[in-house]
Amino acid sequence: METTTGIDWKSAGWEELAPHVGRVRLPGWDCTTGLVVGDGAALLIDTGSSLREGARLRADTRRLLGTHGRVTHIALTHPHFDHVLGTAAFAGVEVYGAVGIDTVFAGGADGLRADAVRHGLDADAAAEAADLLVTPHHRVCGEWTLDLGGGLQVLLANVGPAHTGHDLAVLVPATPHGPEIVFCGDLVEESGEPQAGPDAAPRHWPAALDRLLSLGGEDARYVPGHGSAVNAEFVRAQRATLAARSGVS
Repeated sequence: METTTGIDWKSAGWEELAPHVGRVRLPGWDCTTGLVVGDGAALLIDTGSSLREGARLRADTRRLLGTHGRVTHIALTHPHFDHVLGTAAFAGVEVYGAVGIDTVFAGGADGLRADAVRHGLDADAAAEAADLLVTPHHRVCGEWTLDLGGGLQVLLANVGPAHTGHDLAVLVPATPHGPEIVFCGDLVEESGEPQAGPDAAPRHWPAALDRLLSLGGEDARYVPGHGSAVNAEFVRAQRATLAARSGVS
């Protein structure tokens, strides 16, 4: 598989995970956005908490990609405001989410707005982003392979319900330059305890992490929705904590 090299992740304030994969930890809620670069196509993973953050990410990705093209695909890991409200900043992009996320968005824009304001986002910014909420064009039931060109195929896997009813993981295959990389969304959190809100399925969460581990394997780098990248041992430990909390084996 050919991989894209020559991307200066550091100068844009992004962390390089592999020559063709990077991520940024956005301020405020320490939310991860990822970028996977192929040959003439690029996948953005989550879009931030507002149109302003989306515009910042659009500018970042234009700078990072340069002659490599533009963001052509977006994967939304789950329907929480800090991961989805920046999507409208990207025009002409194919958007993917777990099956059922469209139902949440159809009836839940006001809920996303209210949740954003409750967590400290400016009310006008939250209202504007909620009004322009982008419903994914493609809903993933099971697995979906995206071809980003140059032999790079990325796997989208519906592994929920767990943190929400609609959790999507993104798996980037290993290359000679680095291990497999798994973008976990909030199925895994490193900078704090896993958060289980009213839309969580705590008793299913351990099984979702089992699926994540089976897809990624022992040597993968697991990128949480919040916090530093972790290894399989960390994911197993978090799985044990969640299993004990919910009373499942």
